[in-house]
Amino acid sequence: MAKYYMGIDVGTFETKGVLVDERYHVVATHSAKHTMENPRPNFFEQDAEAVWWHDCCAVSKGLLADTGIDARDIAGVGCDVLGCDCLPVDEQCRPLRKAILYGIDARASEEIAFLHAHYGPERVRSLFGHTLCSDDIAPKILWIKNHEPEVYAKTYKFLTGSSYVTAKLTGEYVIDRFLAKSSFEPLYTETGAINEAEAGLFCRGDQLARAMDVHGIAGHVTAQAAAETGLAEGTPVICGTGDSTSEAISVGIVKPGRVMFQFGSSLFFYYCADRKVYDHRIHGGDFTVPGTYSVSGGTNTAGTLTRWMRDTLYFDLLDGSVAEPYAEMMERVRDVPPGSNGLVVLPYFAGERCPVNDEKARGMFFGLTLEHTRNEIYHAALEGIGFSVAQNVAVMEEIGLPVDVVTVVGGGTKNPVWMQIVADILGKPLNVPKVSIGASYGCALMAALGTGALESFDALADVIEPGRIVQPDAERHRAYEKYRRVYDSLYAATRDLMHELP
Repeated sequence: MAKYYMGIDVGTFETKGVLVDERYHVVATHSAKHTMENPRPNFFEQDAEAVWWHDCCAVSKGLLADTGIDARDIAGVGCDVLGCDCLPVDEQCRPLRKAILYGIDARASEEIAFLHAHYGPERVRSLFGHTLCSDDIAPKILWIKNHEPEVYAKTYKFLTGSSYVTAKLTGEYVIDRFLAKSSFEPLYTETGAINEAEAGLFCRGDQLARAMDVHGIAGHVTAQAAAETGLAEGTPVICGTGDSTSEAISVGIVKPGRVMFQFGSSLFFYYCADRKVYDHRIHGGDFTVPGTYSVSGGTNTAGTLTRWMRDTLYFDLLDGSVAEPYAEMMERVRDVPPGSNGLVVLPYFAGERCPVNDEKARGMFFGLTLEHTRNEIYHAALEGIGFSVAQNVAVMEEIGLPVDVVTVVGGGTKNPVWMQIVADILGKPLNVPKVSIGASYGCALMAALGTGALESFDALADVIEPGRIVQPDAERHRAYEKYRRVYDSLYAATRDLMHELP
């Protein structure tokens, strides 16, 4: 009897699911769109019950209905959710407030400042491995403690997104060991055990999930979850993790020297390293794959910036006159030259993570004139994300991490003009995998690994088929050099002025 593996990925604006067969070929996909709430500047939230769990149930049922596959033939399930979220729940796993999202939510700036002063620079480096930023969950827990004491008092567990979904499926509160150590510092030790000595400033140790391997079997689908998802009661469920980690696994970022940039609503990167790295501009720590280490970070806007551009500058394309507004926008900027006729964009429209790590950073159109068109403005925004990629690659190379080929994934890879811009700015080839479904595919493969169908992460990487290569254009790369120098200087030249703005 054929067996299948299900992977579900809950992203910022969409939940995607996939079924793969025993040859790890994609059998079916299903998706559900949702929204993100921005109730105040720097506050970004989602309703975990109405969005995360609702979508998981809808996508699971959709996959089974679309294929007619018997739920009893699903040999394993893996789920990921936006990384670095903070969700307090009660003893019945009911959310006590809307989930505080990943690095784009910068509400805890005062808590971060307090922790820097409380610990001092050396202690921060020792406990966190990097300068604290909006990616860190501990300051968000502290924010709840300071600003919502009634929620804090009722909290049974402080979860991240994948922990919540896995708990809803199995009744078990677990977290990927890597995610625990990389995002919940200093609440877990190097082994993944709860750090009782340091946790007290933030919460009780028993309010945290148990850390385990990402592909370990966390539990099995309960009767209640089976009724809501359509899955068979008793189906094995792996621990799961954040979406960017699953995306990295989906394209084989499992061996040192490989790097992935994920072009989603935000841009996130993982470099798989053979040693632990510390640099205040990026994050270093262990990686999900045993025996490897990670270098990671992100740009707060990518797809969210292109969406803003669509809604603000190309709103006339939303009247139904064109089938695919993004495709039309892409065609309109195809012939814009490098540098967008003297326009440089800082993509800090929601603060910024790496390499500046400044929640007060602001977006900028530099060099704007009356001659510029909306096509050039949009093209410059795409270039701005490309310059951010180049800045982070430069940091990696500066600290001795070689970057030869960059693997790119996510919805942004559907825009070949954008990918060519990035390749031209970098002067390096981009690898676009054949299976570009993304994180849900990584979850399905890890479910196969967790249930024993795959022997190791190396074996997992071996089943991933190579894709196409985007080669850089040498002439365009040279043309971008002067614009990159401007981009690299803009933040430092304007940071103090940015901080004066409300």
